Amino acid sequence: MNLTALDLNLLIALDALLPEASVSRAALRIGLSQPATSHALQRLRDLFGDPLLVRTGARMELTPRALALRAPLAQTLDQVRGLFKSDAFDAASSERQFRLMMPDLAVELLMPMLMAKVTQAAPNIRIDVVPWRGPAIFHAEFARTIDMVISIGNAFKGFHRQLLYTDSDALAVRRGHPVGAKLKQCDAFLKARHVAVVLRGRNEDLIDIWLQEKGIERRIALVVPSYFEALHVVARTDLVAFVPRRLIAALTRSLSLLTISPPLDPGIDEQYMFYPTRAQVDPGSIWLRKLMLETARELDHGKRGSV
Repeated sequence: MNLTALDLNLLIALDALLPEASVSRAALRIGLSQPATSHALQRLRDLFGDPLLVRTGARMELTPRALALRAPLAQTLDQVRGLFKSDAFDAASSERQFRLMMPDLAVELLMPMLMAKVTQAAPNIRIDVVPWRGPAIFHAEFARTIDMVISIGNAFKGFHRQLLYTDSDALAVRRGHPVGAKLKQCDAFLKARHVAVVLRGRNEDLIDIWLQEKGIERRIALVVPSYFEALHVVARTDLVAFVPRRLIAALTRSLSLLTISPPLDPGIDEQYMFYPTRAQVDPGSIWLRKLMLETARELDHGKRGSV
């Protein structure tokens, strides 16, 4: 192939056509007219010797060749964009927008302190937080849209990870709960009515998976999709929630909660900061990761005791 004949704008068009699988939607995405985008598609078909998009009924579908192009195209364009990035990052004047994905647990614990730092050092920076969507979302196209992920678990392909903070699980109850500290005993724990937290992308509460391995089944009265919701329910009922200690501590005063040490200890939870490979040496990403690590270290100053 003669690279001198390659128009880089064709790759921009292809980058829009592949995820949209529609000439009209791709045209809107890159700000071109529909005829211009159709012309770009025809040139791409000639270059690749493949139709790329084919009509199936009322819609267009990607050919196998087009599907195979998605990941390498994303990586190539990231590398090209990197050629034009400045080595310097001036936080005070930057108007950069960062996109983070994390569960509500991490939002509650980290974002107030992080935003205080960001506001002071970089008042024009914007941070968008998107909710945790489960490990299935981690692929090459997703990596291009995100700057950081906060999550437990193993490393994800295309992302580096760094330990952010550790936590442990405890029981949360409202102040004045009729059983209260007795929940430290196994009999009371098993008789209590529990709130299970089944996060997006999972089929069961992680605590229940751990308990089942020990041949123990607790009495679940309610299932909710987040720890935050579980604690709000617990604060107004006699239900019990088995959740991270740091979150209970953060909401103890506002929700009037008590932290009870459980009769069974599932051990330490490790919360990680993940960032895409493309951001490893990016000055802006390095700046944000440094602030996030500082914020995580400050969590220890807010630890509270347990009953």
